[in-house]
Amino acid sequence: MGVGEMAVRERVVRMSVEQPLWRALTGYRVMTLLYAVLVFAAGRDRYERPAIAVAYLAVLAVWTLATLPKVANAASCTTRFLVADLTLALTGILLTPLADAHAQSVDGPTLPTIWTAGSVLAYAIKGGWRWAGVASSLVAVANIIERGHPTRDTVHNVILVWVASIAIGYVVEVARASERTLARALEIEAATRERERLARDIHDSVLQVLAMVQRRGTALGGEAAELGRMAGEQEVALRTLVAGGLTRPSHVSEDASEGAVVRAVETGDEPGDTAGPVDLRALLAPRAGARVTLSDPGAPVLLPPPAARELAAAVGAALDNVRVHAGEDARAWILVEDWPDEVIVTVRDDGPGIPEGRLAQAEGEGRMGVALSIRGRLRDLGGTAELISVPGQGTEVELKVPRPPRDARGKAGEK
Repeated sequence: MGVGEMAVRERVVRMSVEQPLWRALTGYRVMTLLYAVLVFAAGRDRYERPAIAVAYLAVLAVWTLATLPKVANAASCTTRFLVADLTLALTGILLTPLADAHAQSVDGPTLPTIWTAGSVLAYAIKGGWRWAGVASSLVAVANIIERGHPTRDTVHNVILVWVASIAIGYVVEVARASERTLARALEIEAATRERERLARDIHDSVLQVLAMVQRRGTALGGEAAELGRMAGEQEVALRTLVAGGLTRPSHVSEDASEGAVVRAVETGDEPGDTAGPVDLRALLAPRAGARVTLSDPGAPVLLPPPAARELAAAVGAALDNVRVHAGEDARAWILVEDWPDEVIVTVRDDGPGIPEGRLAQAEGEGRMGVALSIRGRLRDLGGTAELISVPGQGTEVELKVPRPPRDARGKAGEK
């Protein structure tokens, strides 16, 4: 599979711990508004100036309903809105003695009652525990002024709001830090997977051509030998680049309204992928030839398109290794086994085999054929690749790919 054959798509992963808090705050404001209205209606007879309470609650209702979009997310909840919202809550607290002359002598509820806590919580979610501490302190001062002197119930309510808002603000700050850490981890993972994919594709195409040019040029001699030498140098340089850090950058951004966002460039499905499972035999058939024998079950071996392509590419990489290391005259056999829970493809050759320790040495030199083109592809599919080689008796590569659950295969086939 060439580098240009694979479509590319952008995967966007949205993570937001604080977004549910904004939704909860929206519901809290509506419910506490209804609670404030019910409290006033239940104790209306004790208000000396009920018109003040009615006017304030009417303004509070209009404000609460009109500003619901403002508390939908952090981006909409501006500093100007927070100041206006808290000012309205403090005004209601200070107006309570005007509407109820006995409010200072009796520990009764204020006009906004527990709606005030919603304003403080908005500060906590938006700005963290420091903003929450400032807002709750202002509410504490307003409550003490409204009572005329500190009372047990007033102190109790003030401390409860103060502790709860600061705790929530601290949790939000920790959640944001965790989101940034997770976003960075996903970015690194996506970049690493993309680097491995490009390395596999380069190994299967460019590096193979450069190696062939080097061998043929050396065999021909003359100017061709010089060309082969230059191709060999470029092969070494490209292998070093592939092994060391060929990375297609991914991007991380933070959206205040949705939480952290990771945009990772990934290999995507090809246009034909929506047609359903692919018969692996059709992808392996072109590999058969005079010196390559293909044995299959005689029935379709269906796999999801990405898995079938990657498995076929891994088989191609194994055959390339046979041709390069065992010689043009070496014979190879491909055996396809279709089991209920996995598909096994075995590639065997009659070459001289691989000396012990040679694979580790090749990987250290930047020759990543087995590590990336074979094992890397199978690892990405959740499968395994086992290589067995005995000097003088050839090499056998066993590739295993797990099947998707039966219901998943059925749904894929219905597309």
